[in-house]
This record gives sequence, C-alpha cells and structure tokens, in this order.
Amino acid sequence: MPGRIDETRPFLSVNIALLTVSDTRTEADDRSGSTLAELVAAAGHRVAARRIVRDDLAAITQQLRAWIADPDIDVVIATGGTGVTGRDVTPEAFHSVYEKEIAGFGELFRWLSYAKIGTSTIQSRATAGVAGGTYLFALPGSPGACRDAWQDILVHQLDNRFRPCNFVELMPRLQEHKAA
Repeated sequence: MPGRIDETRPFLSVNIALLTVSDTRTEADDRSGSTLAELVAAAGHRVAARRIVRDDLAAITQQLRAWIADPDIDVVIATGGTGVTGRDVTPEAFHSVYEKEIAGFGELFRWLSYAKIGTSTIQSRATAGVAGGTYLFALPGSPGACRDAWQDILVHQLDNRFRPCNFVELMPRLQEHKAA
C-alpha cells in the first residue's frame, strides 16, 4: 500500500461511536459491530459509544445528530443498511446530515471490494462525510466488509502518523467555516 507511518509523530487516539443499523440484530449477535469494536480497540482508539438502531430514516438520523453534537465523539462508523432494498436507508440518513461528502471513500471502498467480491460490490452504497466536526462513515453490514473498510482505508486515515496525509490531522480545521 502506498503511504507510510511516520514513527517520529505520536499516535493520537480518537473517540469512535459505532452504529449498527438492523431490524434483527441484538448486541449478542451483532457480528459486524463486534468486528469493528475489536478493530478500533486493537488500533489504539476508543469505542466511545455503541448502538443498534432499526432500519428507519428518522431513527438513524436522530442517532447521527446526537453523536455529531457530542464533543466527545470524533468519528461515527455505521454498519448495515447500505444496500438497495426498500429498507436500506442508511446512505439517505447520512446524506441528510452531511456538511461535506467525502465521495472518494465510497469509490475507494468499492474499488478495493471488487478484488474480493467482484461485481457484487456495486450493490454497496458505502458513503462518508463530515458534519459538525465529526467524520461519518457508512459501511455494508457484513463483518468482511467492515474488516476490509477498516484494514484497507480507515486504520490509515484515522492514524495521524500516516503520510502523506490523514483525516486526524484535519480534525482541528473541520469547522473553520463556522469561525468566519
């Protein structure tokens, strides 16, 4: 992978909230949420909150807005509800709160996923953006997709030592537009 870790820079842990979108999952069988929690902790970050909400636009949006308003949450990672069925509304909820979309995230996720699952990746509407100084990422609901997104993209972009650039070093500047 292009890029490198600059060991001369200190690692900065970020606070990450995990959201599972599902009508059927419980904490006991939320494999994707558990996968993300393990990966986040192993990377040295803090799981600041974890919730399961049903596939409902209002419920997802309400939880996103609560975490965006929470100064102790730096990043939200959601899993589930990114497909194309009638109940899949996670991208719509995310887009309703974005101040800025990070279009390259979904594009990169699908490009990386193509090598593993072929054209089935086109069914994913993975998305990312920023709102209220909080990074927001919506991933598909499978543990494999969560693992791929974390290991191939997020672990690097959420590490302030990653060069040539990363999301963490931009955090202090995410709300510059409000200062003007």
